[in-house]
Formats: sequence, C-alpha cells, structure tokens
Amino acid sequence: MNLDQERQAIRDELESLRAGGARRQELSLHACKRLFFDLGIRPSMAAVRDLTQTGSASDIPKDIDHFWERIRTVSRVKVGAGAIPKVLEDRAGELLGALFEEAVVHARSTLDSEREEIRAQVTAADQRAREAEIRCDVSEEAIKRSELRAEAAWERVRALETELSSTTTHGTAHQEGLQATVRRLDGENETLRQRLETEQATNAALRDRIDALHVELRQSTEHYAQQIKDAVAEAERRVKPMLVELDSLRSMAATYQSGVRDASRKEFEFIQQIAAAKARGDRLDAQLREQSDEVDVLTKEVAMLRGQQGIDAAIASLLCSLVEAGRLTTDELTVIGTAADGHVTLPLRCPKCKEGEPELSQVNHRFELQCPECDHSSGPGESRLEAVSRFLSRASIAAST
Repeated sequence: MNLDQERQAIRDELESLRAGGARRQELSLHACKRLFFDLGIRPSMAAVRDLTQTGSASDIPKDIDHFWERIRTVSRVKVGAGAIPKVLEDRAGELLGALFEEAVVHARSTLDSEREEIRAQVTAADQRAREAEIRCDVSEEAIKRSELRAEAAWERVRALETELSSTTTHGTAHQEGLQATVRRLDGENETLRQRLETEQATNAALRDRIDALHVELRQSTEHYAQQIKDAVAEAERRVKPMLVELDSLRSMAATYQSGVRDASRKEFEFIQQIAAAKARGDRLDAQLREQSDEVDVLTKEVAMLRGQQGIDAAIASLLCSLVEAGRLTTDELTVIGTAADGHVTLPLRCPKCKEGEPELSQVNHRFELQCPECDHSSGPGESRLEAVSRFLSRASIAAST
C-alpha cells in the first residue's frame, strides 16, 4: 500500500470516528498516532489539518503538544534507588545533555519550519482577502450591469407587448374582413349556382323542344312532302334564335366558371395572408416567452446578488463551516442575524434519517428547516443560518428522537 492509499485509509478511519461522535481533539490524536507510528512522519499542523479537515491554527498545535506529552508520559522509566557508579552517572548526564541539545536543535528547526509555514498561510490569507475585495468590487459592478440589463429587458418586454397587441388587433381586423369576403363569395356562389341550375333546366327544356320539333318535322315530311321547302325554312327560322340563345348560355357558363376560379384564387390568397399573420403572431409569442424567461433569470440573479452583497463570500463560507462544525452559540447566531443568509446552502440530507431532503419555510420572518420523511425540525429561528445550525445540531437530533 503506497502513501496516498495509507492517507486515504486514515481519512476513512477519521470519518468513522467523526460519525461516532468523536471530538476534534480525539481526531487530532488519532491522526498523530497514525502519522508517527505507522507512516514514520513527524506530526505537523499542516499534515494533521489535511487529514482531519477541522481545527484552527491555535487548536491543532495544542493537540500535537498533548500527543507528545502522552508519548513522554508513556515512555518515562522510573529508576529505583540503587548504587549507580559515579562514572555511569556522569556518562548518563552527558548523554542526557547531548540528547537535550539535540532535542532543542530539532525543536528549533521544527519551530522555524512551522513558523515559515504559518507565515506562508498568513500571506496567502492576505492575498485571498485582497482577492475577495476585488471580487466584491466586481460583484458590485456586475449588480449594476444586471440592473441596467433588467431595465432594458423590461423596456423590451413592454415594447413587445405593445407590438403584440397591435398585431393581434390587426390580425382580428383581417380575419373579420376575410370572413365577410368569404360570406359574400359564398352568397355569390349560391346565386351563380342557382342561375346555372336554371339555365341547365332551360337547356334541357330546349333540347326536349328540339327533339319534339324533329319528330314533328319527320311527321310533316311524310304528310307534307309538297311543302318541304317551306317547312325547312320555317324550321331554320325557328332554330337560329335557339342556337343564338344556346351560344349565349354557353358564354354565360364560361363566365361563371371564370368567376368561380377567381373566387377560389382570392380565397386561397386570403388563407395565405391569414396563415402568414398567424405565423407572425406565433413568432412574436415565442419571442415574448423568451424575453419573459430572460427577465425571470435576470430578476433571480439580481435578488441573489442583492442578498449576497451584505457580507464577503469568504467570511460567509467561514461562518457556514463553523455552523456545520457546531461551534457557534445561540447568542453568536443572534448577533450575526440574517447577514450571511444569502450564502447559506441547505443540507442535502437529513442528519437523523439520512434519506429525507430538508425543506426551508419562512413564517412571520422566522425560518424553519424540516425533514419531510422523519419530521425532524430545527424549530423557528431568526435567520437561515440559525435554522441550519439547529437542524444539524446533535442536541436537536437527540431531542427529536
């Protein structure tokens, strides 16, 4: 097993101890034992902090000193009263003095290295503080730009609403005009249809009359062979107006078919105009929905930025970590108030049942975090930070049990 795997095994052991209710000092002592006895590494503040992920710069050195004190107590050998030669006492004194000098030198070197490490951490903390100030300035600028974008988006939404209203009114007027035109064309079609039926009936009557005349002509030819020329002339005189009338009827029928085709073409053009108007209305509606979504997103961003601008993100993260570690008292949470609520993240799982997803509610400006699965609740609190602290508190879990 390599060093990384051994460190991961130590972290797993520390997690199991933490789950069993071990305190910070117990976790630090266990990490020191594993580093010194199993890995042969001298415990340092950075190494212990990397494994336990808890404790401050002042608490971890105290835990390490307590570990060395326990090692010295266990390894101390009591020598009873007896006759020890003077030479042996002198050599033992020299040896102890040399060991003391070596221990002092080693302690000084360790102190210097840890002091350099602490100085590096202080420098890094100063650098992070400066970066936090820069991020705060950038956040303020982003808030201003977001507000300007939100105002522009609202203006655009109002313009789109006005355009949509005018487009809807125009489309309604077009539709009413088209309906009136369709009704007028339907009336004309019905009139022309009736006229066509009348003309067809007239043509049928004329055909019947012609047939009757032909029969009469044949009968007249048999009986009046002598007057055939006069009968033919009379027939031609009677048939010619009928043919002229028939041509007139054919011309009227052609005119009617042309009118029907024009009406169909106009109806198709009106339908195309209605389809184009509807497509434009759909596009405007889609644009309106997109703008509404953009406005909602910008509003949420502005609300989130306004909620986070009261306190630095690094300080809020530190407060949240202290709450998760259970190191803030009720009075301290009352003093903090709602200043860090914009940076508070809710726990993903209930610490009692390990399955429910906690839900946050706000009634009369008081916050309460409750698990819907096991009804574990934090009770009403003055801020989201206090509600999360009570919800994660072991005393609260034991009381709900």
